[in-house]
Amino acid sequence: SLYAPAARGRAAARAVIEAQGLTARFGATLALDGVSFAVAAGEAYGIVGESGSGKSTLLRLLAGLEEGWSGRLAIAGTPVPSRRRRLGWSGVQMVFQDPYGSLHPRHTVDRTLAEPLAIHGVAGGEARIAQSLAAVGLGPEHRFRYPHQLSGGQRQRVAIARALILAPRLLLLDEPTAALDVSVQAEILALLERLRQERRLTTLLVSHNLAIVARLCARVAVMRQGRLVEELAAEDLRAGRARDAYTRELIAASRGYRRSTP
Repeated sequence: SLYAPAARGRAAARAVIEAQGLTARFGATLALDGVSFAVAAGEAYGIVGESGSGKSTLLRLLAGLEEGWSGRLAIAGTPVPSRRRRLGWSGVQMVFQDPYGSLHPRHTVDRTLAEPLAIHGVAGGEARIAQSLAAVGLGPEHRFRYPHQLSGGQRQRVAIARALILAPRLLLLDEPTAALDVSVQAEILALLERLRQERRLTTLLVSHNLAIVARLCARVAVMRQGRLVEELAAEDLRAGRARDAYTRELIAASRGYRRSTP
């Protein structure tokens, strides 16, 4: 098993995500190869790996954006079919990597936040929109602006507000700071951590940046060529205590090269 017994027991006892043997193919390409893991309620869980490792496919599967996979998946105790009549649930929402690309350029912030409420038939839109903007640090002056009138950090705050406006139990994060300036990344990471704690969210973060994952997540899964090769605690990741050789390579690469002094 990839899980430490104590961690596996805690996750299984009150799991929001339970995945067993998830497998997905795109033509001849095996994108996911028997992936199994569990994420407990309120936990921050990270997935790292190089490009093509399958981490983004796994995130899209959880978000309801992939069909035709095999294995068993349950979210909040409800089995998820591999082919659905209706994609997406209000209880599972996603924040994408590129805040500009994920927002409609001709929709104001108000319309962007009102749309999921209308789709799911949620009442009290005016109050929810105002509360969601305030929760991510934006004021009423931002409500009727268009994406091009916002900074990159403000656009990502709008994307986070949109994901949270339906009060989801599970928040999926697809490299949420990768497209942002370094000066803004720390602010967004602090915002995500605060919101997770305040709302008792379960979060799943996919990233190639080990430092960000170690900062936001308690447990980290390492993926390679569609397989989950190792799971370890964030403190072990920071300390470089990894069992698998590939994980050790990722840690070494993330620390970069140190120039020797004569």
